[in-house]
Amino acid sequence: MKKFWLKALISGLFFISALATGSIQAIPGGEGQGLLSGDEVEIKEVEPFVYCSLSRTGSFSEIEAVIGELMQQMQSQNVFPMGSMISIYHGDPTQSDLDKIQWEVGFPINEQALVQAPLEKKQWTFTTVAITVYDGPYEKIGETISNMHRWLEDNEYVQNGPILERYLDADPASTSSDRLRVEIWLPCKKD
Repeated sequence: MKKFWLKALISGLFFISALATGSIQAIPGGEGQGLLSGDEVEIKEVEPFVYCSLSRTGSFSEIEAVIGELMQQMQSQNVFPMGSMISIYHGDPTQSDLDKIQWEVGFPINEQALVQAPLEKKQWTFTTVAITVYDGPYEKIGETISNMHRWLEDNEYVQNGPILERYLDADPASTSSDRLRVEIWLPCKKD
């Protein structure tokens, strides 16, 4: 039941985005074309973008409630999404103490958007990223992130920023969990 509710919330956020922009747009610089499989990693240059988010520290068990609060706050503040929903993890969720990890959920927004607390207006400034696309249930994404870390090490790169997940499904509520798609960005630089 919780998974359905989360999918319904994300679907609602995509609907708000479609109403606000006329269509669902990609994060600037993240076209979503020629998507990779979870086994392939590619280094890309992406454009910085502005986003609003709600930040938390600790377990991801409250993510559904945070997404609901995000949606409510954006709607009440007339802040409209300009792309796909994102999550950003300041630390490695596969290796960090989950009680201490900082994370946020949000959407890219127009630079001129006015944002009030508890929403935060931020800018993604990491332009060199390792990218792959994960297919499957959200709960199993950690293995792909671990594989990306191995790929970085094997190719003499190091991570130098937070992990970004960009949710690619226009309607997660009607997508089978084994067919969900998430683009993963690991900011990186040559070691």
